[in-house]
Amino acid sequence: MRRSNFYAAEGDLMLARNAESLYWIGRYVERADDMARILDVAVHQLLDDASVDPDRTSRVLLRVLGIEAPCHALDARTVTDLVAFSRDQVGSIRDALASARENARGAREVTSSEMWECLNATYIGLGERERAARRLGPHEFFRYVEERAAMFAGLTDSTMSRDDGYRFLVLGRSIERVDMLVRMLLSRAGDRPSSPSWVTVLRSAGANDAYMRTYRGTLDANRVVEFILLDRLFPRSVFHAILQAERCLAELDHQPDSRVGLRAEAQRLLGRARSELEFLPPGELLEDLQDRLSALQRTCRDLSEAIALEYFHSAPWVAWTDARSAGDTAVVEGEL
Repeated sequence: MRRSNFYAAEGDLMLARNAESLYWIGRYVERADDMARILDVAVHQLLDDASVDPDRTSRVLLRVLGIEAPCHALDARTVTDLVAFSRDQVGSIRDALASARENARGAREVTSSEMWECLNATYIGLGERERAARRLGPHEFFRYVEERAAMFAGLTDSTMSRDDGYRFLVLGRSIERVDMLVRMLLSRAGDRPSSPSWVTVLRSAGANDAYMRTYRGTLDANRVVEFILLDRLFPRSVFHAILQAERCLAELDHQPDSRVGLRAEAQRLLGRARSELEFLPPGELLEDLQDRLSALQRTCRDLSEAIALEYFHSAPWVAWTDARSAGDTAVVEGEL
């Protein structure tokens, strides 16, 4: 049942505003982490491989991240300025961390002090890390973002009660992870199975070491896609993230006893996505991969809308605006 201002949460009332803030904190921190991973690998490739066309590679990267490419020529420096350091670019790493911090500021009563201090200190430290990156190379900045995102995840798991607030944060993190992984795979869907670019995908997803241990160093496009999409044990796989999101939604459903199917649209969308991956016949993963990934990306968009309607808003979905200009209601772009 939808409510405009609150919903029932384990005998108490959680403000929909707080639930929404936690959901988007999870998405924003995951987005910053994934963007740092992707950009770190891409910039390293641009700087080290003279055979790579910097403008074309940069434009592919921006398309993956959902950022509109400028008209001027791009290289490692300009794409880093735009995606990592920019204060004006919606969707940059700095913008994502600023939005996570603002959402946390408005939801102090449902987050731990350690979580707030981590996000606040992370954002304050961006300026110093940017200056260091300009002297020593962009890896300094990317590593800082990845380490702080890992710290925030650890503090969340160790200091936050396993209540509905925690479930909303993990739900947001899981959905964002699926979306970002799908974007990475879409950027390589047309590559040859023997292309070395599949190593780039593994490194961008933080999956290279786990994949190499699983398959004993054998690089194969079908196995790479299978590992990132379907692996049940790797916590950054699409399938694992979908399972985690499903668990969160099931625990958020306080009226689970439905005689016919699922009541909630969000649960239905996730269940369908999981089933399509889980029961995919062996050897068919690379067939129609682009269509399959595009369908997953649409599911993420539809899922975000369904969650907003179910838990955050009583009115129909409206376009998200910047949280920093919307008072204490955490609203953001529906897509990356």
